[in-house]
Amino acid sequence: MLKTLSLGAIGLRGVPVVAAIELAEASGFDAISVDIAELQMLVGDRGIDTVRSLFASAGVRPGFWGLPFSWADDAKRAEGLKALPAQMEIANQLGVPLAASGVSPTSDERDYAENLAFHTPKLREVGEALKAGGVRLAMEFIGPKTIRREHKYEFAYSMPRLLGLIDAAGTGNIGLTLDIWHLYTSGATTADLDHLTRDQIGIVHVNDAPAGIDRDEQQDLVRALPLATGVLDIVPFMQKLKALGFDGPVMPEPFSKSLEELAASDPRAAANETARSMNALWDAAGLG
Repeated sequence: MLKTLSLGAIGLRGVPVVAAIELAEASGFDAISVDIAELQMLVGDRGIDTVRSLFASAGVRPGFWGLPFSWADDAKRAEGLKALPAQMEIANQLGVPLAASGVSPTSDERDYAENLAFHTPKLREVGEALKAGGVRLAMEFIGPKTIRREHKYEFAYSMPRLLGLIDAAGTGNIGLTLDIWHLYTSGATTADLDHLTRDQIGIVHVNDAPAGIDRDEQQDLVRALPLATGVLDIVPFMQKLKALGFDGPVMPEPFSKSLEELAASDPRAAANETARSMNALWDAAGLG
C-alpha cells in the first residue's frame, strides 16, 4: 500500500506540485495526490522527462488525481470530456492511471430509483471515456446522517448503493474510494469489506472520528488522524485490505482543526505529524 499525502486534507491548499513532492519526500510519504491540470501545465513548461525525474529523484509517486470536472453536470461533463484525452495521456506517461470523484448522497427532486436512472448514463459516459484512455475511476460515497436527514431522498450514501450505481454504469473500470469514516457514518462495519474484491477498491482514506459523539451526529469535515481517538476500528479495516491484496493509495484525511492550525504555521511539522500517524497505523496493523 502507498502512504499517500494530500496537502489539502491537512489544511495546505494551493501548494505547487514541486513543493508538494518535496514535502512528501521530507516526511516519508510514498505518493501524493495530484492535480492533473497542474501536471499538464508543468509538463508543457518543462517536458515529461523532467517531471518524471522530479518524482523519481524524490522517491515519491503520483498516487491519483481528482477528476477535474463535475461528471453529473451535463455542461461541465461535456466540457471536461473534451480536455480528458490529453490529461489521460499525461497521467499514463507519469504512471498514474487512477482518477477520483464522488457522488451526492441525497436529492430533493428524485427518489433512489429515479436518481439511479438519472446518474447511470452520465457515469457510464465518463467511465467509457476513461476506459478508452486506460484510466480507472475511484468513486467515494458520503455517509453521514447529518447530511442525509436534511434532504428529502437518500441516494448513493453507502457502499452497497454506490456499488449499485457502478454496476449499472457497467464500464468495468470504476471502483470505490473507501473512506473508513464514511463507512462508519453510513452504518456499515469492517465486516462489510468481506463482500468486496481487490478490483472494487481504487483508493482508501483513513482517519478517526471525534470521541463522545454518536455515529448519527458526526459532522463531515470534523475528524481526526488515524488512531487518534479509537472510535473507528481501523486496525482490522487495514488488515482486511491487506488480506484482499490491496496495494493502492492510502490517504489520511483527518480534517483536523488543530492539524490545520499547525500547517498554517509550519507545513513540515504538519506533514511530519501526519506521517507519524500513518507509521503508527502501519505498525499496529502489521503492514510492514
